[in-house]
Amino acid sequence: MSKFQELINGDTPVLVDFYAEWCGPCKMMAPELKKLADKEGDRVKVIKVDVDRNPQASMAFQVNSVPTLILFHKGKQLWRQSGAASAAQLSGIINKVLTN
Repeated sequence: MSKFQELINGDTPVLVDFYAEWCGPCKMMAPELKKLADKEGDRVKVIKVDVDRNPQASMAFQVNSVPTLILFHKGKQLWRQSGAASAAQLSGIINKVLTN
């Protein structure tokens, strides 16, 4: 099992940012994801997956545009969005999804 699969199948929720180096909105997301990671601490892991370097992961999760954000918990996809979002928006979504 790959490190990526171990993470998304674990007990800690994982927000995966599928991005590309050449993507303008992806670059805008970087500081927002840092803020989110700082705020959430150990409650939620935030990881980035470069779609150009990991085409098998983007194909497996049908990522057709970047940025695409997917929240996983215990191997299940709980939420997904294509496009940029602020740290505050993401925090609200995570709280809502994880408490339902």
